[in-house]
Amino acid sequence: MNTNPQFSLHSRSGNHVTLNSPEGHVAHIFVLEEDIVRVLVLPHGKLNLSQTWAIAPGLEDVAAEGRDRMDTSGFSLPAYALETTRESIVVQTGKVRLTIRFDGLQCAWETNRGGQWLPAAADRPTQSYNFGWWDERVYHYLRRERDDMYFGLGERAGEANRHGHSYRMCNLDPMGYDARRTDPLYKHIPFYLTYKPGTGAAYGLFYDTLSDCTFDMGRELDNYHGHYRYFVADHGDLDLYFIAGDTLADVTLRYTWLTGRPAFTPRWGLGYSGSTMTYTDAPNAQERMNEFLEGCAEHDILCDSFHLSSGYTSIDGKRYVFNWNHDKFPDIRRFVQDYLDKGLKLCPNIKPCLLQDHPRFAEARDAGLFVHDLDGAPTAVQFWDETGAYLDFTNPATIAWWKARVTDALLEYGIAATWNDNNEFEIWSDTALIHGFGAPRPARELRPLQTLLMLKSSRAAQSEYSPGKRPFLVSRSGAAGMQRYVQTWSGDNYTSWDTLRYNIKMALGLAMSGVSNTGHDIGGFAGPAPSPELLVRWVQHGIFLPRFSIHSWNDDGSVNEPWMYPEATHHIRELIRFRYQLIPYLYDLLWRSHQRYEPILRPTFYEFPDDARCYVDRDDTMLGDRLLVASVVEPDQRERRVYLPAGAGWYDFWTKERYGGGQDIVLPAPMDRPPLLVREGAILPLNIAEQHFAQPADERAFALFPAQGVGRHVETCFEDDGESEAYRQGQYGGWKVTVDTANERIAVEVVATGACPPAQREVALLLPPHEVRPIEAVAARILSDRIERDWRRVRLALD
Repeated sequence: MNTNPQFSLHSRSGNHVTLNSPEGHVAHIFVLEEDIVRVLVLPHGKLNLSQTWAIAPGLEDVAAEGRDRMDTSGFSLPAYALETTRESIVVQTGKVRLTIRFDGLQCAWETNRGGQWLPAAADRPTQSYNFGWWDERVYHYLRRERDDMYFGLGERAGEANRHGHSYRMCNLDPMGYDARRTDPLYKHIPFYLTYKPGTGAAYGLFYDTLSDCTFDMGRELDNYHGHYRYFVADHGDLDLYFIAGDTLADVTLRYTWLTGRPAFTPRWGLGYSGSTMTYTDAPNAQERMNEFLEGCAEHDILCDSFHLSSGYTSIDGKRYVFNWNHDKFPDIRRFVQDYLDKGLKLCPNIKPCLLQDHPRFAEARDAGLFVHDLDGAPTAVQFWDETGAYLDFTNPATIAWWKARVTDALLEYGIAATWNDNNEFEIWSDTALIHGFGAPRPARELRPLQTLLMLKSSRAAQSEYSPGKRPFLVSRSGAAGMQRYVQTWSGDNYTSWDTLRYNIKMALGLAMSGVSNTGHDIGGFAGPAPSPELLVRWVQHGIFLPRFSIHSWNDDGSVNEPWMYPEATHHIRELIRFRYQLIPYLYDLLWRSHQRYEPILRPTFYEFPDDARCYVDRDDTMLGDRLLVASVVEPDQRERRVYLPAGAGWYDFWTKERYGGGQDIVLPAPMDRPPLLVREGAILPLNIAEQHFAQPADERAFALFPAQGVGRHVETCFEDDGESEAYRQGQYGGWKVTVDTANERIAVEVVATGACPPAQREVALLLPPHEVRPIEAVAARILSDRIERDWRRVRLALD
C-alpha cells in the first residue's frame, strides 16, 4: 500500500532550503525573487537532467551546453522568513507565502495583493506527486476551483480560457490544423497563468521541462480526489517556478524576464513579407520570383522581404537543405541582388533533416552529426515523403557544420536572414540517442532542445558573418525561451473563417507566454483559396500583427497575393499602406518588448485587469496599450459589436467619434478598413510620408487623442537606424511627447531625445477634426493649423 512520505527540514543555505524523507526523496525550495519561488521535487533525490536551457533571468542567451539547474546567479535572492512546526514549514517573501506540510509534501501558495494574503495554488490533498508509485513519469496534481481561469500554455487551439480542457505538448507538424480543436501543435511552452475572479489573485506556474507533457485543466474527473488539474511529463524532473503578480500582466512580464529577453529584430522585419510555396516549386522559380517584384511594382504594394520557400532546394519534390537547384535558379547572385535592389530581404527556408540521398548525407554521417541508433547509424525518420535523419545540435561538431552551411549556402550570396522550418524534430524511436555535449541521452527526452539549439546556431552564424547587423530569424517550432532568438508564426493553418477567429486567440496565448513577436499565414496556408472577402478580412487583422506575411499553398494551385482578386486589390494595397504608417508604433512596441518584456499583442484584461467583462472570451486584441483591434471574423458582416473596457475613454480611429468605456457599441465594418479604437489620451507615432514600392520614405507625426478634461499624457518613441547593433552602445534616440489638456486649451511639447536624436525638425500633430481647443506649442512654433484628410493637422517647427 502506498503511504505518504514524511518529509522534514534537512538544511537551509542562503536562499536554498532542502527537505528530505527517510525514503531518500528530496525537495528543494529556492527563494529567487520576492515574486518567484521555485520548488524542485526529486523522487529518490537525483536529478534526471542537470542542465536547463529555459532559465535566463534578464539575459539574451544561455550557453549551448545549458545552465546548471542549481545555479541561482542572476536572481536577487531576497531576504525571506522561514518558520517550522512539527507539521509544516512556511517560506515567506513580501509577495509569496509557501506552506509545505511534511506529510506527503503538500504545498499551498498564497500571494500578497495590496497587503492582503490571498489563496493561490494548492496541491491536491491526495497523491499530488509521484514518488515512484505508478511509473517513471513526473506528476503534479493541484486543486481546481470551478471559477478558476487559466490562460497561456503558449500556442494552443480553442478558447483563450483553458479551463475544462486538456492539452498535449508534443511538437508536431500538423499541416492544415483546425485552429478550434487540433492538439498538439508546434511549440512547447509549459507555462500557464491562473486568475481567480473571486479574489483577483493572479499567478503563473512554469514547469521547466523539455519532455513531452500533458496539462489537464479540469477535463478529467475522479471521485476519489475532488476537483483537480494536473501536469504530467514523460521524462525529466518536477521543477516548478511559482510566479506571483498583482495582475496577470505582472506575471507575464516576470515569466518573460525569467526565460530571457525577447530579441530586438531589425525594423524591416515589421514590413510586409511576401511568401508562397508555389513560386519556388515551379520549374522556372527564378522567373516566378521576379514576377512577384513586378506585381508589387505594378500594383504599388509596399514590401520589405520575401520568405523563400524550400522549393529553391527541391529536386523532384524532395527538399535538400542548403542545396540550391541551379535549374530553377540559374543565377543565384543575380536573383538575390534583384531583390536587394528593390529593397527586399530574402528569408530562405532551412530544415534540420537531411534526406538519405542528400548530397551531404554521407559527409554528415561520417562526421557523426546525426541523431543515431545504438550502433551509431543515423536514426531514420519520415521527412517530406522520404526518409532521412535529423541533425543533432547537442553535438558541437553539428553546430559548427550548420553554421558553415548557413554561411556558404546563404549569407555569402547576400542573404541576411533564415527561416527555420520543419524543426519539430519528430523522433519517436526509444533507442535513438543524442550526443548530449558528451553525456549521451535518449533523443525523445529532449526534442524541443534540438529546436532551440538550431535557432541559436542559425543566429550565431548570422551574427558572426555580419557582426554589426541585428540577425533576423523566423521559426515555426520552439520552446520556452525561444523569444530570445526569433520571430514566429502559428504554422500551416487551414483557410477558413474559424481559423481567422481562433488564430487570434492562439497569438494571445503565445503573447501571454512570453512569445509576442508573432503572426499567422495571412489568408490561410492549406486548403481552398480564400474568398475575396475572407482574404481582405484576414489582411485587415494581419496588418496589426508583428509578423505580417501572406503565405499559401492552395489546393487549386493559386497563390495568395495582394493582387489575387482585382476587386480587392485596392483595399489590400491601402491596408498595407496603413500598416506602414503604423510601423513607428510597432517598432517602439518591439523595443519595449526587448527592454521591458512587454508583450506586443495582449488581451484586453492585460490592460484592464479590474474589468470583469474583459475576461470574457472575445475576438479582440490590444496592440500595445493604445490600440484596440476589433477584427471581423464572420462572413457577410458589415458591422462589428465591440465591448469597450471600463476605465478609459475610446476614439474610433476612422470617424474620431468618442465613446465612454464599459459599454458595448456597434461600429461600421466596411471592406476598406478594420474597426479600430484608440484609448483616450493616446499619443501614436506614425509615418505619414508618401511611400511607394521600392521608394521608402519616413516622416514622423504624432496622432493625439486628447482627454476631454484636465489631464497629462506622456509618451516616448524609440528611433534608431533600424538594423545595426549600435543601440547596444547607446547610439539611438527618440521622441518624448507631452500633452497637457485643460478645458480651454491643449499644450503640446515634442522633444527629440537621446545620443542620436532624430534629425527631423518639423513634425505634424494629428487631432480629431472636432477638437477645437487651441494648441499651445511648448518650445516650438506652430507653422499651420488646418483641417485636412479627416484630421486637424498642426505642423510644428521644433526650436
